[in-house]
This record gives sequence, C-alpha cells and structure tokens, in this order.
Amino acid sequence: MSSVKQLITRIVMSLLSKTQDLGRPYTVIVEGNIGSGKTTFLQHFSKHKDVTVLAEPVDAWRNVKGNNLLKLLYEDPKTWSFTFQSYAQVTMLQNHTQQTLKPIKMIERSVYSARYCFVERLLRDGLLPAPSVAVLDHWFQWIIEHNLAEVDLVVYLRTTPEVVYERILKRKRPEERAVSIDYLKSLHELHENWLFHKTLYKCPAPTLILNADLERSVIKAEFEKWEPQILNKALAEAHVM
Repeated sequence: MSSVKQLITRIVMSLLSKTQDLGRPYTVIVEGNIGSGKTTFLQHFSKHKDVTVLAEPVDAWRNVKGNNLLKLLYEDPKTWSFTFQSYAQVTMLQNHTQQTLKPIKMIERSVYSARYCFVERLLRDGLLPAPSVAVLDHWFQWIIEHNLAEVDLVVYLRTTPEVVYERILKRKRPEERAVSIDYLKSLHELHENWLFHKTLYKCPAPTLILNADLERSVIKAEFEKWEPQILNKALAEAHVM
C-alpha cells in the first residue's frame, strides 16, 4: 500500500508541477444544494473568453466501465456510498488539477463539499461507517496538504430546500427520483453551517453568497450584477463574507 501511495504521490505532484509552470489560474468553486442552479451559473459565465468552466463530472459517474455509480448510490446508498465517494473524490481532484491556459477557472462543486457536506451526511445517517470515512478523509487531507485543491473564491448559491425540491421534480433526472425533501434539508443544513454560519469546517477561500431561489429569468441579472467581484481577483471585501 505504501509503494502504491508513493507512486500516486509522484504522479500527482508531477501533474501539479506542470500546472504551476503554466501559472495557476484564479479558481472559483461553485457550491450549493442539489438543484441550486449551478449549471445555470456556469453556463452564464462560460461565455467569457477568459473563463474555463469545469462541470461536475456526472457523466463519468454514470459510466464507470458500464456501471452507473450515481444510480447505484441513490438506489442503495449503504452498499455503494464508499465506492461512489472514492470515485467522486478522484474525479473532483482531476478538475482541481486540470491545466488551463485561461486566467480564470470555475469548478462545479469541489473536494471540499464532497467531504464536508456529502461524506459528512452519509456518516451522520449511518450509511458510511467510521473506518470508511477515515480512509476518505485521509486522502482528502493529503490532497489539501499537497496544495492540490487551491481556491481563490467560493460562490455559494444559497437556496431553500423546498425550492430545490420543486426544481428536481420538474427536471426529472432518473437518478434523482429517490431524492427526498428530508435529504435536501440535511444537505442544506450542512452547506449553511459550512458556508453561511461558518460553524462547520474551514472555508478554503472568501465566500460570495447569492440568492439562488430567484427564478431563472431573474437570476441572470443577479449574476451580471456580481460579475466584477466574481471575475476579478481584487474582490470587494464589503460584499464577501
């Protein structure tokens, strides 16, 4: 196990070295509950020539050599949570370390929300035993210690569970049929304590909080209003928590 870990360390550090040679982009992670509008947010900013957008790797989760891990997770979380979260962490890390020549990189979710919200929820619900969480947390801490997931700004698309539940029902994604309002409420609580109240874990960067309960026709104007702060490294501290 030690030799395997050393090999992985050399590979990832080599990748990081190449990224640093190019200069690390200004990195924004976009966080929020299921159905909070992260895709809409990223689509809006993808039109900027200086922005690289990296979506949550859902397609990868749906097809791991023909296996739909996302579907398996929702159908039987007790059996598949560790497998799914292990793979999610790897694919999230690939987004964090992906090279880009553009000066700004926006990532949908991150290794932080994977650990602080989703793994934490599975632990509290008894769907991930403590030893499994310890393994996931060990790899997470290793990622952080080696500066593989550096972030400059967190955008929190803040919503209420009832609003996102209605959105999920309307979009009818097959894997999300098992998502309950209680599950959304529990995820909402974790996001709130992490990014709003700041009582759960440490935020990796300043946090900009947007009201994502707004209708799609209105929220684009909200995005435009905050573009100078979101796209500029010199953030206006008066508007950032």
